[in-house]
Amino acid sequence: MKQKRSPLAFLARIEGLPVFAVLVALYAVLLITATNVFTGYRIYMSFLQTIPPVLVCGLGLTLVITAGEIDLSFPAVVALSGFVFAWVFKNFNSPWAAWAGFILALAAGALVGYVNGLLVARIGVPSIMATLAAQFFWYGVTVLLANGLQLNIKEVIPNIVHTIFVGRIGGIVPCQAIWALVLAVFLWFILNRHKFGEEIMFIGDNAEVARVMGINVEATRIKLFTVHGMIAAFAGLLLTLEINVFFPTQGAGFLLPAMATVFIGGTSIAGGLGSIAGTFFGAYIIGSLEAGIVATTISGYWVQLIEGLVMGASVVLNVVISEGHGATFVNRVRGWVRPVRSPERER
Repeated sequence: MKQKRSPLAFLARIEGLPVFAVLVALYAVLLITATNVFTGYRIYMSFLQTIPPVLVCGLGLTLVITAGEIDLSFPAVVALSGFVFAWVFKNFNSPWAAWAGFILALAAGALVGYVNGLLVARIGVPSIMATLAAQFFWYGVTVLLANGLQLNIKEVIPNIVHTIFVGRIGGIVPCQAIWALVLAVFLWFILNRHKFGEEIMFIGDNAEVARVMGINVEATRIKLFTVHGMIAAFAGLLLTLEINVFFPTQGAGFLLPAMATVFIGGTSIAGGLGSIAGTFFGAYIIGSLEAGIVATTISGYWVQLIEGLVMGASVVLNVVISEGHGATFVNRVRGWVRPVRSPERER
């Protein structure tokens, strides 16, 4: 008997479509309710300026959650990388100081991620516990190194690094939005078209099956956490360059928004299925909500209620459109692996 296909079946194949639909609906409502603000370009340029650091964190977190893990340490990496960059940039009077600080900041993020990976993959510490401990530890290290003080780098700005990463294209479009888009496209190809992404999804679906299929689960997990550390460090660099100052608690407010962008975007909390496109659009939903609601002159008491409704609508639409089409990665590629026949069955 032929199985009946849902009329929405073809929509389920378009990654991130439900979240994009919610984003479009949100902006349509804001255009009607806050016409004076949302018919001008400045509010959109503001979003393109402020959302990328959280978006970048969300993109990296998407890979980690797809692998069935969690990383709670990335806000501390945002602070640590900001400190490393600002300290090197401020204290070394050299044309190459900015680039040296940039590279060392990424290396610092990679180090944090590598240590997390070792704890999770080699020692067997649950990722939620390992990265929670890392969150406290690396924030503490950052505060100690900075003596609890902020570092102002405004006097050594502008610089080529500042111009490249957070300058304005045509004096209007913030460069950090372009970098976030480039990173999203790159990670989409990694997750969906590269062997590393395939390994991440297999591990998220079933680590034991992945091991049987020849995937080095330990090495992949270590690599995954290391990559996420570097991505979080990049977010910290974008933030520090944009505000021209490092402060010890920067990144502290990134945890919940970044996680919300991932889950609104359709990445499975159980692992095995991730959506880079969904995270991208989800970040702009989260980042636009509060400013949009304030612009409508609605009482501040309504902000959290409306945010909850919009987030809920995104998740529900994702589920409705994907109904019957959310098969896990292993099920989707089950046809790639030929079943082994036993001699008894052959007889």
